[in-house]
Amino acid sequence: MIFDKSRTIDAMSTRQIASSTLWQFSSQIAMAALSIVTVKLVAIGLSIELAGNYNTAYGYLQIFGILADFGLYAVSVREVARAKDRAIILGNLMTLRAIIVAISLGSALLVAWTIPHWQGTPLPLAITIAAFVPGFTLLAGILRTIFQVEYRLHYVFIAEVTHRLVSVSLTALAVWWAFRNSTDVRALYVLLACGGIGSITLFILSVIFSRRLIPVRPRWDPAIMKHLLRLCAPYGLAFLCVSLYRQFDVTLIGLLRPNDYELQNAHYGFVQRMMDMAYLLPTFLLNSTLPILSERDAKGTDTRDFLGKILLAILLVGIISALFSALWSRPLMQMLTTNQYLSTATSPGSDTALRLLSVSMLMNGLLTFSFYVLLTKHRWRPLVMTLMIGVVLSLVSNFLLIPTWGFVGAATTSIIVHVTLAVLLLPQALRAMPARISGAMFLQWITFSLLLLGFLVVAQPLLRNSLMTAGMLIVATLWMGICVWVTGLAKMLRI
Repeated sequence: MIFDKSRTIDAMSTRQIASSTLWQFSSQIAMAALSIVTVKLVAIGLSIELAGNYNTAYGYLQIFGILADFGLYAVSVREVARAKDRAIILGNLMTLRAIIVAISLGSALLVAWTIPHWQGTPLPLAITIAAFVPGFTLLAGILRTIFQVEYRLHYVFIAEVTHRLVSVSLTALAVWWAFRNSTDVRALYVLLACGGIGSITLFILSVIFSRRLIPVRPRWDPAIMKHLLRLCAPYGLAFLCVSLYRQFDVTLIGLLRPNDYELQNAHYGFVQRMMDMAYLLPTFLLNSTLPILSERDAKGTDTRDFLGKILLAILLVGIISALFSALWSRPLMQMLTTNQYLSTATSPGSDTALRLLSVSMLMNGLLTFSFYVLLTKHRWRPLVMTLMIGVVLSLVSNFLLIPTWGFVGAATTSIIVHVTLAVLLLPQALRAMPARISGAMFLQWITFSLLLLGFLVVAQPLLRNSLMTAGMLIVATLWMGICVWVTGLAKMLRI
């Protein structure tokens, strides 16, 4: 028997990617479930006006959180994976991350306390308390790099789920002990503080676990940090563009609708939190494949089949998110919030926003795929220029639509921008790194989509209450598993 070394390496890569992706998906499923509980608790504990402030605070900070990331994570995975001494690179990354986080979040607080529209509202203090979440999450995130390149994502699972359990438990205790549809602004501050405590837990656990793999301590090497800054700066700009067209609408609602921003963002903000989870799924899939993709590309290996399967998986995640959001929007939002957040005959509600944003969920997967492909090939100039088109389009559309239509205008803008960017970016990505998807693969995806569509339409009349919705979600998950097996997608997606 001849020993085929390349086949053995490919088998190892497959196991690593599968394990990495499974741990990340498991983490995100658990986090999503706990996020659902958090959303429900906030909707129960706070009045709709205070819930609007809660959502506005986090929406505002997301922009500065992207600035604080500055593209470091995307670059760090590649640089740490290639480094001869990973401790040195990671230590300098930690120092850079801490400096940028301090500058970015410090600027966020300064701006929040000086915006005239927000003077005399709970927002400035709410944003200050909420800033603990992105601050410690970003510090923990740079340590995630070592778990990513070493394929030890079970540590991430433990840290993230524990962090969210702490936040949810404290929030549940506060709601049970004192708050029911509370109009007391102290309730808002307490629930925000619960999230901050959870993020501190995440950071502590990340430090403890990372020390098991390499010595973790901040380092100061100007030459290395200058090199890292030069690498990450273009992608920091790209991530900022993504944040502006994806997240800035919540802040614009707060600025352009000063009389009712609380109600607008109460409806829109909870849907945005669901969107964030949908956005993360393709990101984690691509994070799992990026180290191996970079390695194969550097060696000149043909990556067309590899990329084709990744793109198929992205399309699969996207269609699942889009179909659930479009067809089960009302029962899902009823389960996640309360009836006061649902649309009526005269006014739109959270379910309206979720139904509209289903299009953005599908398009986002294609954008994320394109982003990572261009990152791998260092094509940052066309990437940034295209994303800037999206930012301009988003700002113009939001300024025109939000004053009249509120969050419905923001959701409409999201559709316009995501579709436009997908049309512009995907061809660029496929020219940079071609992906091979056969007709049979596309037919399997179409068949799966139609089977899921049929199930969701047939089951929709049964979703009369939150308990039935939760039960049917379990049934739907089983149905999707059957569809993946019947259509042959499970076998096809083996990388």
